[in-house]
Amino acid sequence: MTVTLEVSEGVGTIRLDRPPMNALDIATQDRLRELAEEAARRDDVRAVVLYGGEKVFAAGADIKEMQAMDHAAMVLRSKALQDSFTAVARIPKPVVAAVTGYALGGGCELALCADFRIAADNAKLGQPEILLGLIPGAGGTQRLARLVGPSRAKDLIFTGRHVKADEALTIGLVDRVVPAAEVYGQARAWAAKLAQGPALALRAAKECVDAGLETDIDTGLTVERNWFAGLFATEDRERGMRSFVEEGPGKAKFL
Repeated sequence: MTVTLEVSEGVGTIRLDRPPMNALDIATQDRLRELAEEAARRDDVRAVVLYGGEKVFAAGADIKEMQAMDHAAMVLRSKALQDSFTAVARIPKPVVAAVTGYALGGGCELALCADFRIAADNAKLGQPEILLGLIPGAGGTQRLARLVGPSRAKDLIFTGRHVKADEALTIGLVDRVVPAAEVYGQARAWAAKLAQGPALALRAAKECVDAGLETDIDTGLTVERNWFAGLFATEDRERGMRSFVEEGPGKAKFL
């Protein structure tokens, strides 16, 4: 399998495994969607790590495969391509990308689908599609601009340049830079901590933030208000407030 899902102690690791560079061919894209949907529905998965291994996250699409496609073929394929990445972005649980080595093109777009990105100090990210006479097609023009702002997104997309880890951190493309050997461990620790949190409240928080970025503030506030009130019907809310009153803040256990 080019993509696998391993679950341990509430954390599901979606691992890309297509040596040497984890090129995202059609089979890998489709398998990624299947496993993202599986992680979304499984109760034993409470947080997710995206990982490409110790050497590389994903160096982009399979260019040889794409070169053989004409306009008609890509018209049929482009929606499925985007759907694969959207399935990752819509996992209703915390998702962290553990980025090692190259995260270029589709690899960068996949990292953009996570809620949090931890990068190795030797990582390089970018959207080099312009150098092929193309633009990002798996959400890069949309998610990158929302994350780092339109001007910085245009700089990266227009030039196709690679961004080293330190610059990626400065512009907000990644959230933490650590030694390469620590990337997966720190990503898993972040996910494991959140896996012990209140699942419905985390789902609500993610949906409110993501939905709010895609609409006007009044609609976003309505989404927030509905989720906020709805959480008062959950056992986790009762447990959290009871623990606060009886034991003080930060001591509630939600599993």
